[in-house]
Amino acid sequence: MARHVSNAPARRRPQARDAAPAAALASVDIVIPVLNEERALPGCVRTLAAYLGGFPLPWRITIVDNGSTDGTWRVAAALSGELERVHARRLEIRGRGAALRAAWQDSSADIVAYMDVDLSTDLDALFPLVASVASGHSEIAIGTRLAPGARTRRSLRREVVSRGYNALLRHGFGVRFSDAQCGFKAARTDVVRPLLGKVEDDSWFFDTELLLLAEHNGLRVHEVPVDWIEDTDSRVRVVRTAVDDLKGLARVAWSICRGRAAVEVARPEPAPRHPDAVVARLREATFLSFATVNVASCALYALVYLSLRETWSPAATNLGAVALTFLVSGAIPRRWTVARLRRAAVRVRSAARFSMVYALTTAAALAVPSAAGRAAEVGAVLAAYGPLALSRWIAGSKRTRARSWTRRRRLALRRRTLPRRRMTVRHRPPSDTPPRPPF
Repeated sequence: MARHVSNAPARRRPQARDAAPAAALASVDIVIPVLNEERALPGCVRTLAAYLGGFPLPWRITIVDNGSTDGTWRVAAALSGELERVHARRLEIRGRGAALRAAWQDSSADIVAYMDVDLSTDLDALFPLVASVASGHSEIAIGTRLAPGARTRRSLRREVVSRGYNALLRHGFGVRFSDAQCGFKAARTDVVRPLLGKVEDDSWFFDTELLLLAEHNGLRVHEVPVDWIEDTDSRVRVVRTAVDDLKGLARVAWSICRGRAAVEVARPEPAPRHPDAVVARLREATFLSFATVNVASCALYALVYLSLRETWSPAATNLGAVALTFLVSGAIPRRWTVARLRRAAVRVRSAARFSMVYALTTAAALAVPSAAGRAAEVGAVLAAYGPLALSRWIAGSKRTRARSWTRRRRLALRRRTLPRRRMTVRHRPPSDTPPRPPF
């Protein structure tokens, strides 16, 4: 049973994003999950509240005590009564994921965020973090300790474990973000809520699972390099957390392979801003690309089949033709007709489709009488292979995929060689219209 200490009036939750200006995404709810943090909580909340005094967006701080056994809840309730925009909530279950899930599901803000109670991440990165989401450019923003420009001070063991874990994510899942576990994130509320229904973990793996699902469903994740200093009084057990994360990765990979990670999110298709823009018709371009790939694949399959059939049996010939065609033509749709790729899921699905295509085409070849000739045999296998080959790429195109690691690596190296430019944030002059209440 959850207990609330809040006098904030209810406000209509935002619907799916449309062409409204970015100012509609105004209010920010910063969640601080705590567990037995009686000592660190007062300094964290007072420091954060003082810093947010000059924040350009309406804000609120929500303290979520998830199962503390010391005086943390008493301190949180006192801070809620003392500071105007600070609210407290208590949960009987433990886990950072459970705390964030409960707070984000019930928040009335347009943007939800969270940070660790030890304030290891420098607060100067908060506005760049929230700005990328408030502008409507990105659905999720995360702080990263591993991107160029980030500065960190932490132990060697934590450095090795963190880099190894994130390298596993990049190579195993093909993700584009560089730091999954930094306790400094923000997201659009209307986008993150559907994802929360798919996230199963209630502990430290919550962050990674949320980001994996976000990328799997085509959401844009923005990274902000941060300054980060390790707090030796942290409740994180690095090795134990890493082991639990490996188990979670296996579970998420299995969920993706089974097609259970898809989420319906409010993300409209991009539209041109120029009033006289001439835009290509996507359906015609997509059909042309798929048709071209399918014709080329069928031609390659027929050529290989005819070349091998002179010396091999129908079953052996078909195995060689299907295998070679899958190997050669598989790279074409992934690089051309499909812009994104889910490595783990596609490998499993490709093996299943290969078996199905081989079985059906072999049955078609064996069904043709030997007296019918080579032309009839090739026509039969092509009649079975063509629709199956086309359906293989059409089915794959319906799923949102991550870019290949090689291409991402090349772009990352290119960005590092470009000179950095300083950006100045200009605030709008005050208007005569009174601002709306944030909550």
